[in-house]
Amino acid sequence: MITAGDFRKGMTFELDGEPNVVVDFQHVKPGKGAAFVRTKYKNIITGAIRETAFNPTEKFNEARIETRKMTYLYNDGDLFYFMDPESFEQIPVGKDLMGDAVKYIRENDEATLRFYENSCFAVEPPNFVDLTVTETEPGIKGDTATNVTKAATVETGAVIQVPIFIEEGEKIQIDTRTGEYLGRSKE
Repeated sequence: MITAGDFRKGMTFELDGEPNVVVDFQHVKPGKGAAFVRTKYKNIITGAIRETAFNPTEKFNEARIETRKMTYLYNDGDLFYFMDPESFEQIPVGKDLMGDAVKYIRENDEATLRFYENSCFAVEPPNFVDLTVTETEPGIKGDTATNVTKAATVETGAVIQVPIFIEEGEKIQIDTRTGEYLGRSKE
């Protein structure tokens, strides 16, 4: 059990049977009246953000979030299958839980899956991935204005804005958190 007075950023707790993470908090001691903890928290499953004032002695169960690195195997329609590299257990994940991760994960790539009570609620790709450009328009010779970009489709089907000098077949590095081109791959 944890109390609201123990809240820190990133701490997880259960409220009404659902897991939440503390986004921001502030201990308030007004001149009159009792102290309270103004808390901004996010529901881990739905993503809803709320602000509430709690009594510092209010008690909550700690939400145990399990994080596992797993290997993406394949997709079968709306299900994506991941394998635990230690136990070789395969877990199907619905397309709705994949989010943007589906744009950056190839077969046999590693991803981070988050579980609450043995149920997967989030899939996160690595922060940086190297993908091959499969389709893009050729650059126009002489077009050297700064920050000129064009759309490029990578092997996973994601469309990324890249500089005009990038050509089909090149490997590029992408930041999966923002979807931005970082540079040519060093592989």
